[in-house]
Amino acid sequence: MSTLVKGLHHTTLCPAGPQEDIDFFTAVMGQRLVKQTVLMDGSIPVYHFYYGNADAQVGSITTTFPYTRRRGRQGSGQVSAVSYSVPVGTAAFWADHFDRHGAHHSGIQERFGVPYIRVRHPAGLLLEVVEQACDDRRPWTTPEIGADVGARGFFAVVLSVREIAEQESFLCEALGFRKVGVDGPYHRFEIPGDGPARTIDLHHEPSRPAGSWGFGAGTAHHLALNLETDEALLQQKTLYEELGFTDVSDLKDRYYFHSMYVRSPGGILIECTSNVSGGFLQDESFDELGTALHLPPWYEEQHDAIVAMLEPVVVPEENRPRPGSVHARVPGKSPAAPRIPLSRTKPRFSVE
Repeated sequence: MSTLVKGLHHTTLCPAGPQEDIDFFTAVMGQRLVKQTVLMDGSIPVYHFYYGNADAQVGSITTTFPYTRRRGRQGSGQVSAVSYSVPVGTAAFWADHFDRHGAHHSGIQERFGVPYIRVRHPAGLLLEVVEQACDDRRPWTTPEIGADVGARGFFAVVLSVREIAEQESFLCEALGFRKVGVDGPYHRFEIPGDGPARTIDLHHEPSRPAGSWGFGAGTAHHLALNLETDEALLQQKTLYEELGFTDVSDLKDRYYFHSMYVRSPGGILIECTSNVSGGFLQDESFDELGTALHLPPWYEEQHDAIVAMLEPVVVPEENRPRPGSVHARVPGKSPAAPRIPLSRTKPRFSVE
């Protein structure tokens, strides 16, 4: 069948402490800190960090809400692991690298005949590096991770489900994935076409209790798919409703992209996104990505109140502006009025 989905867009996780999260993703996973902003829901400021490859490409971005107000419950009905593409023959490097950082990991394993390593974030979240050939996306590099071994972006996401059938029907009928293989408890699905970041693995765990759905430290919150345009989001919303998924959200303005959400049959929250002109470059230059906190324009008047409620963080040296450059906070520009109505939350933030 034809599909509106072009591939994976981003995943969103809930770790715990913000500095711990930055340190893990940048030093251990070798990711670029692409954006510092805040969660655009609720009236208590929570950081929203974005990490990606050297070019901050769609299909490479993991976003996190460092959430210390309560713990979440890991289980089925959640994204259980985020898988990054690394060059063939580099699994041994990554095992040694994780050991040097004291990161708990699985050692080299295989799934669908391909070597991978699963590593645990300090908050308990799981990520993977999976060997893949012919991925020419540019990795971010660090003093420890060179371009010859660095992560290129997403290979896949792994979803934990108690039952396969309904989640499989949703992936195929509602989103246009096709089933391409089974390896023990893992069922693999791909979006037709070429290029990376097109894979979802369902992990069949029939006895695993359900995980929590709200924000909570140590849990994954949702998976996002790339549909590229607002018109495609509306078409996807219509398709959901025709198939009986009537709890689909309206279209939401997330400033760097637009979003729509639905709860899939297995419990996993699925976001569909469209891209906006400028993307992450609307409020800072390419070289300065991730070096300062930026807020959507409709939050800027409350900038001081928001900052006062956030824990200060230290930006990694690799992300800081080049010597001699001057970085100042630049308020984002309000985008042109969209052709399709979008919803925004505009809470009142205040220091108690």
